[in-house]
Formats: sequence, C-alpha cells, structure tokens
Amino acid sequence: MLLREIINIYELLDRADASGQMVAHYLQSIRPDCHVTVNRLQGPKGGTDMVKVTIPGKNGKSSGGSAPTIGLLGRLGGLGARPERLGFVSDGDGALVALACAAKLLDMQQKGDFLEGDVFISTHVCPDAPTQPHDPVPFMGSPVEMYQVNQEEVSADLDGILVVDTTKGNRIINARGFAISPTVKQGYILKVSDDLLDLMQITTGRLPLVFALSQQDITPYGNGLYHLNSILQPATATDAPVVGIAITAETAVPGCATGACHFDDCESAARFMVEVAKAFTRGQCALYDKEEFALIQKLYGGMEHFQTKGRC
Repeated sequence: MLLREIINIYELLDRADASGQMVAHYLQSIRPDCHVTVNRLQGPKGGTDMVKVTIPGKNGKSSGGSAPTIGLLGRLGGLGARPERLGFVSDGDGALVALACAAKLLDMQQKGDFLEGDVFISTHVCPDAPTQPHDPVPFMGSPVEMYQVNQEEVSADLDGILVVDTTKGNRIINARGFAISPTVKQGYILKVSDDLLDLMQITTGRLPLVFALSQQDITPYGNGLYHLNSILQPATATDAPVVGIAITAETAVPGCATGACHFDDCESAARFMVEVAKAFTRGQCALYDKEEFALIQKLYGGMEHFQTKGRC
C-alpha cells in the first residue's frame, strides 16, 4: 500500500514554492543515506529541478553485482501552471507516482527489505510551467526541452524503463485507473509484455488495460508529427525496452486542469511499478522477448531511424 507515500508527496508538490530540495529532504528523512541529487535545468521557457534517486539492490550494478537495473521515470510538463492556474495540475501525476515509488522503496529498505537489483528513479519539479494548445484539450508545456530531460534520465545502466505520465487528454483510452503500452525498443513497437499483464491483474484485481500506440508516438518531439503525449519519449534516447504507464480517465481531461488528481489511481499505478521493480531486478519479469526481437531485426532490419527526427 502506497497511499501514505502518495499523500505525503502530494503535500510537498502542491505548493507554489515546491522544489527539488524539498523532495530530497523528505526522501532523506525516510532513509538518511538515500542517494538523491537535485540538478537545476534551465530551458527556453524557464527552469525546473531534476530529482534523481538511486536505490541500490543486494546484487545491483552499483555494488559490482549482476542483477538488472530498472528505471522508473515520472514524465510531466509541470506540477502547476501558475499564475494561470492555482494548485496541482493533472499533468503532475507522473512526478507524484514516481516519487511515491522512491519513498516506498526507501521505506522498505529501512524495514529490512532490499530488492535484488538497483532502481533508478527520476522526475522533475516545476510549480509554474507554461501551457500549450492541444486537441482535444490543452496540454501542459515544459520549461525545458525534451532532449534535456532525456539526457538527465536515460543512461546505459538501465536494462528496462517504465515511464509514468498523465495520459488523460485524449480519446485513445477511456477508463479510470492506469493503462500500459506495448513495449518499445529501438524504433519497434513490440507485443505487450505478458509478465506485465499478469502483474497488472494481480495488483489491480481487474482485467488489464492497454493503450494503443502509433508510430508517430515513439518518434522524437520537434519533428512536426502528432504525439499522444511525451510518455514514450525516453524510448528515443535508449536501446533499453521502454513501457509507458499511463494514468487515465474516462473523459478527456486537460493537463492543466486542477482538482483532477485521483489518489486511488495514482496509488494503484505506483504499487504496480514497485511490484514490477521487484520482479524485474530478480529476473522474473521480461519487458520483451529477446529471441523474437533478434528474429524481427533479422527479418526486417533495424528501425533505429525512428529514434531520430528523420530527414526534416
């Protein structure tokens, strides 16, 4: 259960002076030796605090071990749209869930439970991000460029990545809760992971939800193509398999809307991500079939050009 972590993180983020340092102090209050860094990023429309947390496992790479490393990334434009809107916006759920995962994993270590491999968690804290037009409802913009965030979040150490992002401003998935994407790797949209479907059924007690992806969605921002949102943007900067964890709604909700955070949905998504981290780092959860991926590359070649902006 992560409801306490969701509420505590929400109280830190739902304020006009929210900062990465506040988050770092909270995480260090759970486990004083927590390895958390805060880096201020400046972009064309302002700045934001990148928060990165590394939680070492019993047999993790950070201590010379061989267990897989998973990244849990919280995607968003901003936590708030001040001064245009007052309060925590719908778009902030990605940061809320990712940081709740960090708080839970640190609390588990304080109580003697250590995952097998390392977990890397990253998001950013910006209480005054810009907004931008989008159909069918307005999106939150970002004070920094997408490539800046990718450079901070994605590294060669990650063997698999889950990206959690509010995905309510669309008509692609129309259900309350969260949905997962097919796995994306090196320009390919692969089949949905059976292991993730199993864990989703267990953690929610319901049939799993999967949202559709188009080829445009897995290309970099800035190429003029339509994107559902930024949930799969990390896949443009890594060879590791990437899966989107979308916080969803039955109706199209603007990313800049306040009063639209549903704690039960965020808690379910965070609990699922923690369970995936447990299984993945002990080698019991595959995000893709390695043999089939080798075969599809042999049959059809590489698709890495979809990780670039193309010929434009």
